[in-house]
Amino acid sequence: MTDNILVSFEPASGEELWRGMHGDVEAAVSAARRAWPAWAAQPLTNRIQLLRAFANEVRREAEPLAELIAREAGKPLWEARSEVDAVVNKVDISVQAYAERTGKKKFDAGIGASAAVRHKPHGVMVVLGPYNFPMHLPNGHIVPALIAGNAVLFKPSEKTPAVGEALVACLHRAGVPEDVVQLVIGGPEEGKALVAHPGTDGVLFTGSANAGIAINRKLAANPGKIVALEMGGNNPIVVIDTPKLTDAATLILQSAFTSAGQRCTAARRLIVKDSVYDDLMAELVPLARKLMVGDPLGEPQPFMGPVIDNETADRLSESFVTLMTAGGRPLLHMRRTIPDLPFLTPGIIDVTDIPDRPDIELFGPLLQVIRVPDLDAGITEANNTRFGLSASLIGGTPDDYGRFWANIRAGIINWNGPTNGASSKAPFGGIGLSGNHRPAAYYAADYCAYPVASTEMDQPRATIGVGLRP
Repeated sequence: MTDNILVSFEPASGEELWRGMHGDVEAAVSAARRAWPAWAAQPLTNRIQLLRAFANEVRREAEPLAELIAREAGKPLWEARSEVDAVVNKVDISVQAYAERTGKKKFDAGIGASAAVRHKPHGVMVVLGPYNFPMHLPNGHIVPALIAGNAVLFKPSEKTPAVGEALVACLHRAGVPEDVVQLVIGGPEEGKALVAHPGTDGVLFTGSANAGIAINRKLAANPGKIVALEMGGNNPIVVIDTPKLTDAATLILQSAFTSAGQRCTAARRLIVKDSVYDDLMAELVPLARKLMVGDPLGEPQPFMGPVIDNETADRLSESFVTLMTAGGRPLLHMRRTIPDLPFLTPGIIDVTDIPDRPDIELFGPLLQVIRVPDLDAGITEANNTRFGLSASLIGGTPDDYGRFWANIRAGIINWNGPTNGASSKAPFGGIGLSGNHRPAAYYAADYCAYPVASTEMDQPRATIGVGLRP
């Protein structure tokens, strides 16, 4: 980043991919405030029609968009294609969610009167997007916000501005007015300005806990501005008795290392019952060694691409060494395969003997293993975190899962499934440092419009029954 220019580089090659000017926050907010009333006044069916045209536009451009995601975010092409599919599917899911979560309701309120519940948009919404799903996750805020009648100011991650630009271009080509959804290029300063601006009515954020807490603190004295925070997790995957150890190992690897571990729902901690530990590690470690790490556009396709940049790779490598120094026992060493590029192989380290394990989100392909004597100890260890996004139990009986589900502190709880891969047809969010009780995905409709209760009569009718002088 130099002066007023933002530059994006391909993680896999280090080559420049995109450059552009930082956005003008004042001008963007002013334009959005002017455009919002007309957009909100349109019939809902008109807005839905334009969003469906947007889905068709993305569908037509699917392969170029997937290639752009692969190049800028470092995802293998197979995974980037699934992200584009999710963008397309989000429209119909959001239409259904809006009807179900915010549909008009009318009921009798006494003689000659009725009561109604309808929903209104908030106004101008700020969407702050992450780099790990640079199209799907911001789109998960943008589409519901537009359907509800809000204007949107979208600031993509400074690490993936090209994908953000492509997403907004699809919306504009579909007919969504240019001032109703705007791209605001920039870094932390532009993000802070959008959050604090008196002309914005809501902040929809996906990213780190530190940034989310800063947003929450900034707006603590401004209850009129709605804030939805999705901030990641230190997610546990707990393994107890199961005859299917190969399947268990596969689920663990999918949870920990898909997207090079750069998912907010990725498993960070593998909590294993002592009696299955040796047999599980005998399956897990050799399988992890087989995972291909390589060029996102290469053939054959790798399982993992690089992490987002060299700074991230350096930090993860240092974290692995720090855990070793503190008493961790490496089961599979994390390696940097190309010195000047951020390609990392999966790292697995047993941290059972570290007395004060750090409760942080190590956002990459690094899995910490903790041994426990039984399920109850596993639940206690799983809850030993300030986060609370996703958790999985592998193995056990329905009663075991019932106990796990009842006692785990998380917004997503799975049985014999990975910690990641949540459905857009369900709510998505967590507790603690993982969110602020405003889940996204299917429940995004809840924070994109507010309910208005009305009592309505055709004519004014009223009497004072007591307390009048004769």
